Amino acid sequence: MKWHELGEVSCPVARSLSILGDRWTLLIIRNAFMKTRRFDDFQKQLGITRHLLADRLNRLVENNIFTKVLYQEAPKRYEYRLTKAGLELYPVILVLTKWGNTWLNEDNSHPPFQFVHKPCGHVSVPQLVCSECGEELHARDMEPFIGEAGQAAS
Repeated sequence: MKWHELGEVSCPVARSLSILGDRWTLLIIRNAFMKTRRFDDFQKQLGITRHLLADRLNRLVENNIFTKVLYQEAPKRYEYRLTKAGLELYPVILVLTKWGNTWLNEDNSHPPFQFVHKPCGHVSVPQLVCSECGEELHARDMEPFIGEAGQAAS
């Protein structure tokens, strides 16, 4: 299967990767969560070429992850703001950060990137929990299925 065909398969992971699966896109989204909105700011922070950044931003706009908002009329300049679909990618950023802090933290000291939960003021370590019982989710405790509940994936 070719990379551009991933968006046409029924697997939600493959379809998501067809939009998010290159090495720059999630970094752009990460920076958007850190309040970056303007093209030049993304470019300076990431060191990405202007052509590649424009391509990735256009793809994110086309797929409703970002919306373009005009902030200057002459010349026309836009901000890129996360949509509802884009905001729902936050757990992906949290989980990737947790994984990187755990498995790629070279000196095993304090994690280089942490999150403070503003309502309580504490540093929070992201966890995935069951929507029904509240227990933390682990791969060995999960059973994927396709379609109706109880039909295990092969």
